[in-house]
Amino acid sequence: MPATFPPSAAPAFRGRLGATPRSGYPAVPHRYRLHLSLSCTDALRIAVTHRLLGLDRTVPVSVLPAVPDAPGGGHLALRGLYQASDHGHRGPLTAPVLSDDWTGRVVSTHTADILDDLTRHFTHDQPADPRPRGGGTALTAVARLCEQGIDTAAQQAGRADSTGTARDAALRTLLRGLAAAERRLTRRDHLLDDRLTLADVHLWATLVTLDTVHRAHLDAAAVHRLTDHPHLWAYARRLTAHPAFGPLLDLDGIVRRHHAHCRGREAAGAAMPIVDWASAARQPSSLPA
Repeated sequence: MPATFPPSAAPAFRGRLGATPRSGYPAVPHRYRLHLSLSCTDALRIAVTHRLLGLDRTVPVSVLPAVPDAPGGGHLALRGLYQASDHGHRGPLTAPVLSDDWTGRVVSTHTADILDDLTRHFTHDQPADPRPRGGGTALTAVARLCEQGIDTAAQQAGRADSTGTARDAALRTLLRGLAAAERRLTRRDHLLDDRLTLADVHLWATLVTLDTVHRAHLDAAAVHRLTDHPHLWAYARRLTAHPAFGPLLDLDGIVRRHHAHCRGREAAGAAMPIVDWASAARQPSSLPA
Protein backbone atom coordinates (compact mmCIF):
# COMPACT_ATOMS: atom_id res chain seq x y z
CA MET A 1 0.00 0.00 0.00
CA PRO A 2 1.15 3.60 -0.45
CA ALA A 3 3.70 4.79 2.10
CA THR A 4 2.44 7.58 4.34
CA PHE A 5 4.17 10.00 6.67
CA PRO A 6 3.19 9.58 10.33
CA PRO A 7 0.40 12.09 11.02
CA SER A 8 1.97 13.15 14.32
CA ALA A 9 5.12 14.28 12.50
CA ALA A 10 3.32 16.81 10.32
CA PRO A 11 2.68 20.25 11.84
CA ALA A 12 -0.93 21.33 11.79
CA PHE A 13 -1.51 24.34 9.55
CA ARG A 14 -5.10 25.29 10.25
CA GLY A 15 -5.22 29.01 9.44
CA ARG A 16 -8.64 30.26 8.40
CA LEU A 17 -9.78 33.07 6.17
CA GLY A 18 -11.79 35.74 7.93
CA ALA A 19 -14.70 37.90 6.87
CA THR A 20 -13.17 41.16 8.09
CA PRO A 21 -9.85 42.92 7.42
CA ARG A 22 -8.98 42.57 11.11
CA SER A 23 -8.79 38.79 10.88
CA GLY A 24 -5.36 37.22 10.51
CA TYR A 25 -6.15 36.17 6.95
CA PRO A 26 -8.86 38.46 5.54
CA ALA A 27 -10.69 37.04 2.53
CA VAL A 28 -9.03 39.29 -0.04
CA PRO A 29 -9.23 38.30 -3.71
CA HIS A 30 -5.89 37.68 -5.45
CA ARG A 31 -4.02 37.30 -2.15
CA TYR A 32 -4.13 33.52 -1.75
CA ARG A 33 -2.92 30.62 -3.87
CA LEU A 34 -3.69 26.90 -4.03
CA HIS A 35 -0.92 24.33 -4.54
CA LEU A 36 -2.48 21.12 -5.86
CA SER A 37 -1.33 17.81 -7.26
CA LEU A 38 -4.29 16.54 -9.27
CA SER A 39 -3.29 12.92 -8.71
CA CYS A 40 -4.24 13.37 -5.02
CA THR A 41 -7.85 12.76 -3.98
CA ASP A 42 -8.04 15.75 -1.62
CA ALA A 43 -6.44 18.08 -4.17
CA LEU A 44 -8.87 16.86 -6.80
CA ARG A 45 -11.79 17.77 -4.52
CA ILE A 46 -10.39 21.26 -4.05
CA ALA A 47 -9.66 21.70 -7.77
CA VAL A 48 -13.20 20.72 -8.77
CA THR A 49 -14.74 23.05 -6.18
CA HIS A 50 -12.40 25.85 -7.29
CA ARG A 51 -13.60 25.38 -10.88
CA LEU A 52 -17.26 25.18 -9.89
CA LEU A 53 -16.83 28.54 -8.14
CA GLY A 54 -15.00 30.11 -11.07
CA LEU A 55 -12.05 31.20 -8.92
CA ASP A 56 -9.27 30.98 -11.51
CA ARG A 57 -8.43 34.67 -11.14
CA THR A 58 -9.53 35.19 -7.54
CA VAL A 59 -7.46 32.34 -6.06
CA PRO A 60 -4.88 31.10 -8.61
CA VAL A 61 -3.67 27.50 -8.66
CA SER A 62 -0.10 26.24 -8.89
CA VAL A 63 -0.16 22.66 -10.18
CA LEU A 64 2.35 20.33 -8.53
CA PRO A 65 3.84 17.18 -10.09
CA ALA A 66 1.68 14.07 -10.06
CA VAL A 67 4.34 12.07 -8.22
CA PRO A 68 5.67 13.63 -4.99
CA ASP A 69 9.41 14.28 -5.18
CA ALA A 70 10.22 14.91 -1.51
CA PRO A 71 10.55 12.51 1.45
CA GLY A 72 7.29 11.63 3.16
CA GLY A 73 5.25 12.02 0.00
CA GLY A 74 5.71 15.78 -0.28
CA HIS A 75 6.77 18.29 -2.91
CA LEU A 76 10.10 20.10 -3.05
CA ALA A 77 8.39 23.11 -4.62
CA LEU A 78 6.69 23.74 -1.25
CA ARG A 79 9.91 23.87 0.80
CA GLY A 80 10.11 27.67 0.89
CA LEU A 81 6.52 28.00 2.07
CA TYR A 82 6.97 25.43 4.83
CA GLN A 83 10.27 26.84 6.05
CA ALA A 84 8.83 30.36 6.16
CA SER A 85 5.85 29.05 8.12
CA ASP A 86 7.68 26.68 10.48
CA HIS A 87 11.31 27.59 11.23
CA GLY A 88 13.56 24.58 10.85
CA HIS A 89 10.72 22.56 9.37
CA ARG A 90 11.63 18.87 9.20
CA GLY A 91 8.26 17.34 8.47
CA PRO A 92 6.76 16.42 5.12
CA LEU A 93 6.16 19.05 2.44
CA THR A 94 2.63 17.85 1.85
CA ALA A 95 -0.08 19.19 -0.40
CA PRO A 96 -2.75 20.41 -0.84
CA VAL A 97 -1.76 23.84 0.46
CA LEU A 98 -3.53 27.17 0.65
CA SER A 99 -0.80 29.82 0.87
CA ASP A 100 -0.66 33.57 1.39
CA ASP A 101 1.19 35.28 -1.46
CA TRP A 102 1.63 38.44 0.64
CA THR A 103 3.61 36.73 3.41
CA GLY A 104 4.89 33.66 1.54
CA ARG A 105 3.51 31.35 4.23
CA VAL A 106 1.21 28.38 4.48
CA VAL A 107 -2.31 29.26 5.60
CA SER A 108 -3.77 25.76 5.69
CA THR A 109 -3.13 22.19 4.68
CA HIS A 110 -6.52 20.99 5.93
CA THR A 111 -8.78 20.07 3.02
CA ALA A 112 -12.14 20.55 4.77
CA ASP A 113 -11.11 23.99 6.07
CA ILE A 114 -9.84 25.07 2.66
CA LEU A 115 -13.08 24.00 0.98
CA ASP A 116 -15.17 25.73 3.64
CA ASP A 117 -13.21 28.98 3.26
CA LEU A 118 -13.43 28.96 -0.53
CA THR A 119 -17.18 28.44 -0.48
CA ARG A 120 -17.88 30.68 2.51
CA HIS A 121 -15.91 33.73 1.39
CA PHE A 122 -15.81 33.59 -2.41
CA THR A 123 -19.35 32.65 -3.45
CA HIS A 124 -20.92 36.12 -3.32
CA ASP A 125 -20.49 36.62 -7.08
CA GLN A 126 -21.52 33.07 -7.96
CA PRO A 127 -25.00 31.97 -9.08
CA ALA A 128 -25.03 29.02 -6.67
CA ASP A 129 -23.51 28.08 -3.34
CA PRO A 130 -22.16 24.49 -3.44
CA ARG A 131 -22.70 23.95 0.27
CA PRO A 132 -25.61 21.57 0.90
CA ARG A 133 -28.65 22.97 2.63
CA GLY A 134 -28.09 20.53 5.47
CA GLY A 135 -24.92 22.43 6.31
CA GLY A 136 -22.00 21.00 8.21
CA THR A 137 -23.90 18.06 9.66
CA ALA A 138 -24.75 16.72 6.22
CA LEU A 139 -21.19 17.16 4.98
CA THR A 140 -19.80 15.44 8.06
CA ALA A 141 -21.98 12.41 7.35
CA VAL A 142 -20.84 12.29 3.73
CA ALA A 143 -17.21 12.68 4.78
CA ARG A 144 -17.59 9.72 7.16
CA LEU A 145 -19.16 7.65 4.39
CA CYS A 146 -16.43 8.51 1.87
CA GLU A 147 -13.41 8.33 4.17
CA GLN A 148 -14.32 5.43 6.43
CA GLY A 149 -17.10 3.55 4.66
CA ILE A 150 -15.44 3.56 1.24
CA ASP A 151 -11.80 4.72 1.13
CA THR A 152 -10.39 3.19 4.33
CA ALA A 153 -12.49 0.05 3.92
CA ALA A 154 -11.23 -0.41 0.35
CA GLN A 155 -7.63 -0.03 1.47
CA GLN A 156 -8.10 -2.62 4.20
CA ALA A 157 -9.94 -5.02 1.88
CA GLY A 158 -6.99 -4.92 -0.50
CA ARG A 159 -4.16 -5.26 1.99
CA ALA A 160 -1.98 -8.26 1.23
CA ASP A 161 -1.05 -8.65 4.90
CA SER A 162 -4.64 -8.74 6.17
CA THR A 163 -6.16 -12.01 7.31
CA GLY A 164 -9.05 -13.44 5.35
CA THR A 165 -11.43 -12.48 8.14
CA ALA A 166 -10.17 -8.86 8.20
CA ARG A 167 -10.40 -8.55 4.43
CA ASP A 168 -13.93 -9.94 4.41
CA ALA A 169 -15.02 -7.54 7.15
CA ALA A 170 -13.49 -4.59 5.30
CA LEU A 171 -15.17 -5.63 2.06
CA ARG A 172 -18.54 -5.83 3.83
CA THR A 173 -17.99 -2.30 5.17
CA LEU A 174 -17.08 -1.07 1.69
CA LEU A 175 -20.17 -2.67 0.13
CA ARG A 176 -22.41 -1.17 2.83
CA GLY A 177 -20.95 2.26 2.07
CA LEU A 178 -21.54 1.91 -1.65
CA ALA A 179 -25.05 0.56 -1.03
CA ALA A 180 -25.89 3.58 1.14
CA ALA A 181 -24.91 5.93 -1.68
CA GLU A 182 -26.70 3.75 -4.23
CA ARG A 183 -29.96 3.99 -2.29
CA ARG A 184 -29.84 7.77 -2.28
CA LEU A 185 -28.96 7.97 -5.97
CA THR A 186 -31.78 5.63 -6.93
CA ARG A 187 -34.19 8.44 -6.03
CA ARG A 188 -32.25 11.53 -7.07
CA ASP A 189 -29.54 12.84 -9.38
CA HIS A 190 -27.36 14.27 -6.60
CA LEU A 191 -26.32 12.94 -3.23
CA LEU A 192 -27.95 15.48 -0.90
CA ASP A 193 -29.77 18.25 -2.73
CA ASP A 194 -31.35 18.83 -6.12
CA ARG A 195 -28.08 20.44 -7.29
CA LEU A 196 -24.35 19.89 -7.21
CA THR A 197 -22.81 20.34 -3.77
CA LEU A 198 -19.55 19.63 -1.98
CA ALA A 199 -21.01 16.24 -1.08
CA ASP A 200 -21.06 15.25 -4.75
CA VAL A 201 -17.49 16.45 -5.21
CA HIS A 202 -16.33 14.35 -2.26
CA LEU A 203 -18.13 11.20 -3.36
CA TRP A 204 -16.98 11.55 -6.98
CA ALA A 205 -13.31 11.95 -6.02
CA THR A 206 -13.63 8.96 -3.68
CA LEU A 207 -15.08 6.82 -6.48
CA VAL A 208 -12.27 7.89 -8.82
CA THR A 209 -9.72 6.68 -6.26
CA LEU A 210 -11.65 3.49 -5.58
CA ASP A 211 -11.65 2.55 -9.26
CA THR A 212 -8.21 3.80 -10.31
CA VAL A 213 -6.21 2.84 -7.19
CA HIS A 214 -7.92 0.50 -4.71
CA ARG A 215 -9.54 -1.74 -7.31
CA ALA A 216 -6.07 -2.95 -8.33
CA HIS A 217 -5.71 -4.74 -4.97
CA LEU A 218 -9.09 -6.46 -4.96
CA ASP A 219 -9.84 -9.83 -6.49
CA ALA A 220 -12.21 -10.25 -9.42
CA ALA A 221 -15.11 -11.44 -7.26
CA ALA A 222 -14.85 -8.36 -5.03
CA VAL A 223 -14.66 -6.00 -8.02
CA HIS A 224 -17.72 -7.67 -9.51
CA ARG A 225 -19.62 -6.90 -6.30
CA LEU A 226 -18.49 -3.27 -6.51
CA THR A 227 -19.99 -2.96 -9.98
CA ASP A 228 -23.40 -4.07 -8.68
CA HIS A 229 -24.39 -0.45 -7.92
CA PRO A 230 -25.64 0.82 -11.29
CA HIS A 231 -27.02 4.18 -10.15
CA LEU A 232 -23.79 5.00 -8.31
CA TRP A 233 -21.51 4.34 -11.28
CA ALA A 234 -23.90 6.05 -13.71
CA TYR A 235 -23.73 9.07 -11.39
CA ALA A 236 -19.92 8.92 -11.48
CA ARG A 237 -19.97 8.91 -15.29
CA ARG A 238 -22.47 11.78 -15.37
CA LEU A 239 -20.34 13.95 -13.11
CA THR A 240 -17.22 13.11 -15.08
CA ALA A 241 -18.85 14.62 -18.17
CA HIS A 242 -19.29 17.93 -16.33
CA PRO A 243 -16.68 20.54 -17.35
CA ALA A 244 -15.67 21.12 -13.72
CA PHE A 245 -14.95 17.42 -13.12
CA GLY A 246 -13.66 15.27 -15.97
CA PRO A 247 -11.16 17.74 -17.51
CA LEU A 248 -9.28 17.86 -14.19
CA LEU A 249 -8.66 14.11 -14.11
CA ASP A 250 -5.00 13.19 -14.45
CA LEU A 251 -5.49 9.47 -14.94
CA ASP A 252 -1.88 8.80 -15.94
CA GLY A 253 -0.68 10.82 -12.95
CA ILE A 254 -2.92 8.89 -10.55
CA VAL A 255 -1.48 5.60 -11.81
CA ARG A 256 2.13 6.85 -11.63
CA ARG A 257 1.61 8.22 -8.12
CA HIS A 258 0.13 4.92 -7.00
CA HIS A 259 2.91 2.81 -8.51
CA ALA A 260 5.59 5.08 -7.06
CA HIS A 261 4.50 4.43 -3.48
CA CYS A 262 2.49 1.22 -3.55
CA ARG A 263 3.88 -1.70 -1.55
CA GLY A 264 0.99 -4.07 -2.17
CA ARG A 265 0.35 -6.70 -4.80
CA GLU A 266 -2.08 -6.30 -7.65
CA ALA A 267 -4.92 -8.80 -7.71
CA ALA A 268 -7.12 -10.30 -10.40
CA GLY A 269 -9.51 -7.39 -10.24
CA ALA A 270 -6.96 -4.98 -11.69
CA ALA A 271 -7.53 -5.73 -15.37
CA MET A 272 -10.53 -3.57 -16.29
CA PRO A 273 -11.75 -0.34 -14.68
CA ILE A 274 -15.35 -0.06 -13.62
CA VAL A 275 -15.67 3.31 -15.40
CA ASP A 276 -13.94 4.40 -18.59
CA TRP A 277 -13.09 7.76 -17.05
CA ALA A 278 -11.35 9.19 -20.12
CA SER A 279 -14.31 8.37 -22.34
CA ALA A 280 -16.79 9.74 -19.79
CA ALA A 281 -14.87 13.01 -19.64
CA ARG A 282 -15.35 13.45 -23.39
CA GLN A 283 -19.14 13.01 -23.26
CA PRO A 284 -21.45 16.05 -23.41
CA SER A 285 -22.67 16.97 -19.96
CA SER A 286 -26.33 16.73 -18.98
CA LEU A 287 -25.69 18.88 -15.90
CA PRO A 288 -25.58 22.70 -15.69
CA ALA A 289 -22.03 24.03 -16.19
